[in-house]
Amino acid sequence: MDYTSKRWIKLRERILKRDNYTCQYSKRYGRNIQANTVHHIFPVESYPEYQWCEWNLISLSAEAHN
Repeated sequence: MDYTSKRWIKLRERILKRDNYTCQYSKRYGRNIQANTVHHIFPVESYPEYQWCEWNLISLSAEAHN
């Protein structure tokens, strides 16, 4: 997947806005941490048909993503 494409950059921004720039993993545990990464729940390598589906994307902090 090309993470520098215009399509990805627009989708990434839309997902971050949808999630209020908040790490959704940390939010589950009552913490409010800023998100800066958009993660594929089902990996693109295994499920390429889901790479552009908004329901397959979640905002995470860099710490939670790693």
